[in-house]
Amino acid sequence: MSSQECRDFATLFDHELDRLEGEIAQYSNESKLWTVLGNQKNSSGNLALHVCGNLMHYIAEGLGNSGYIRDRGTEFSERVTRVELIKRIRACKMAVAAVLETLDDSMLDEIYPAKAPERMGRICSRAFLLHLIWHLGWHLGQIYYHRLGGGGQTESV
Repeated sequence: MSSQECRDFATLFDHELDRLEGEIAQYSNESKLWTVLGNQKNSSGNLALHVCGNLMHYIAEGLGNSGYIRDRGTEFSERVTRVELIKRIRACKMAVAAVLETLDDSMLDEIYPAKAPERMGRICSRAFLLHLIWHLGWHLGQIYYHRLGGGGQTESV
């Protein structure tokens, strides 16, 4: 059985991944998911794939030993249907929750057990989870503004 703080992290990721799914669902035209606007480097669809790949790599595999093998390059080049993209977001949400809900809070003070990005050095799991939720929120904001600026629906999630 997990402890409260790990369950809280699961709830936070669950909420933000629901918001990601909502943003993707609100695009008025599926092709706009793959459009790059102005000086942006990535489409919203690729940012969503990137966020899922990141969480699957660092949480599902890094903390849960799920067997997930990341292909970061594909996150930025692949094109899938909206239905498939939402399916992947939901699968990511389930995998992240499954891991976080089984962890004990004591592991949060320990050094992240898998290989974190080199620039972070040895980082405790709690700080790394905070970074991962921030990273998700950062890209969620980019997707929101991409959708609004790219002719998508104007309602927010």
